[in-house]
Amino acid sequence: MDGVDLVTRRERDLAVSHWLLSAAVEGLTRSSAQWREQGVALLAAGTLFAAIRIPGDLMRAAAETDEEQAVDDFLRRALEGGPLFRDRISDAYYALVPASTARRWNARAWPPGAEFLGRDYYIGVPTPDPERQQGRAYWCVPMDSPGQLGDPRSVWAVVQRGYARHRAADADAGAGRSCAT
Repeated sequence: MDGVDLVTRRERDLAVSHWLLSAAVEGLTRSSAQWREQGVALLAAGTLFAAIRIPGDLMRAAAETDEEQAVDDFLRRALEGGPLFRDRISDAYYALVPASTARRWNARAWPPGAEFLGRDYYIGVPTPDPERQQGRAYWCVPMDSPGQLGDPRSVWAVVQRGYARHRAADADAGAGRSCAT
């Protein structure tokens, strides 16, 4: 077709990489090397983006499964494409949201363990290159284009769902223990 430009997934990943690297703490060259060698680069939050860190148990409770792929599939739908990655070592999920979320953040409205990471926070962000996403961290919901960030309200809804289900499971477990004879 005349006048139609198609962008490949690889080109999008490259554009996302360049955008993310503009928040590189140690410079573009060093952070690019960190992605190649370690799969994770240290990026500064609070200017281009912020993040909401969520404990893994809340995300698994929200998805009602412990299966990694099923949790990822649930999050892709529930967050409507808002980018999110998981750090397997700390068992935490990081939803990337606009830095302006800081103005509306109310820590008391969020369950324990959920934390807003804005200015003065540095985050180990996995490479957007899907071929290098093995190991410590990976994108559950990859960024589809540079600057595409999640809606904090969608993140809040998922976290609230997980917290309610987690509390209900704890209450059921506690009731089962108190009824034992």
